[in-house]
Amino acid sequence: MTTDTDRTAPEDLPRQHTVADAVQVEGFGLMLGQPATVTIQPAPEETGIVFERVDLDPPVRIPAIGDRVVERAQRTTLKSGDTTIETVEHCMSALAGLAIDNAIIELSGPELPCGDGSAQLFVEPILAAGIREQTAPRRIFKLREPIVIEQDGKMIAAVPSEDPGTKIVFDLDYGENSDRIPRQTVSFNPIHGSYAQEIAPARTYSLREEAEALWERGMCRHLTPKEVLVIGEDGPIENSLRFSDEPARHKVLDALGDLYLTGRPVQCRILGYRSGHALNRLLVMRIREQMAREDRRNLLLEGSAMDARAIQKLMPHRFPMLLVDRLLELDGDRKAIGVKNVTINEPFFQGHYPGTPIMPGVLIVEAMAQMGGLLMSRKLEHTGKIAVLLSLDRVKLRKPVVPGDQLVLEAESIRATSRTGNVKCHALVGDKTVAEAQIKFMMVDAEAE
Repeated sequence: MTTDTDRTAPEDLPRQHTVADAVQVEGFGLMLGQPATVTIQPAPEETGIVFERVDLDPPVRIPAIGDRVVERAQRTTLKSGDTTIETVEHCMSALAGLAIDNAIIELSGPELPCGDGSAQLFVEPILAAGIREQTAPRRIFKLREPIVIEQDGKMIAAVPSEDPGTKIVFDLDYGENSDRIPRQTVSFNPIHGSYAQEIAPARTYSLREEAEALWERGMCRHLTPKEVLVIGEDGPIENSLRFSDEPARHKVLDALGDLYLTGRPVQCRILGYRSGHALNRLLVMRIREQMAREDRRNLLLEGSAMDARAIQKLMPHRFPMLLVDRLLELDGDRKAIGVKNVTINEPFFQGHYPGTPIMPGVLIVEAMAQMGGLLMSRKLEHTGKIAVLLSLDRVKLRKPVVPGDQLVLEAESIRATSRTGNVKCHALVGDKTVAEAQIKFMMVDAEAE
């Protein structure tokens, strides 16, 4: 049976958006208190949200995806190598709330400016500059399976929904401190509500003792209760609430920003109870796992980007050492996905082991390295160089691979220069990770090999 949704033509789908012009924001970071300038630049379709530390030489780009998030108390931080970008959630929330899909965010310091602790610092100049519609449709992921995460009396869940957009229902309960922050519930969906008026003005907040603890650790020393929301025994100190339920609204603001780190809009319903950045991050990773499974299923059904003959034009490997049968997807020099079909006719099964055939772990790692080499090949295609394995790090072999398995190989670029490349690789059978590694390559002249 064909539904109206199935018949939706591409021209009827929501379009991607970017900022119409460069947007500049200045200020001090929330936690570190260092001055920083942010410039939100327009970006082409399918770029996504990418941060760039322009104060470093060379500049370092970090895509705004959950895989790059590292644990930090009371904030969301992205990291690549030794480079970090602190407190990205308010900016990400503004982009999510305004439905901006593509932007390059240039940053002159380690932390984004905080303003008054709300998202207005970013929303107002973006609206002033304007938002430009692009040609490509939005890559909206429709959640397939419910996800529930519970820790220490806190909970966050995502459930499938037929209602467009990401609807967030947040239940804020401070328990014994409910005399200072009463229990409050907020429900919001950017598709149906006005983010700029209803959510963006809600400021980050803390109880007096939480603010004092941060102060003692050397954080937030540039701020006073007049500038951000600090709640004492009798309510806000030297300040007043913008909404009666402003704390719960800010929790929705944070959740929208953190969840945009899935890398694309998600159609689902989010239920949060006393949760924060830590549980948001876990939920993002679980949603991204669902996305990856869906993408792999679609690629296995439809993908035919490059067969073995085409691969041999880029790779020096030949039988029996060519361990990639088909390249399914090559996303520039950022990501590659391919497959190795493992059959009983593989020559290594004759001795490993005759009675219990198992693919040698070293060959699984070699297959991942070859996928990484194919990813690097896009950058090296016209340079006369090839990628040669230099080092392996964080290698884990999790499950055996046996005849009949289809090994799905994924490689994602961490950093690539004209001399070296650093790639994160995974090998999967079905939905299960069987191996992973971080692989470094050295670029050498093809003639030298």
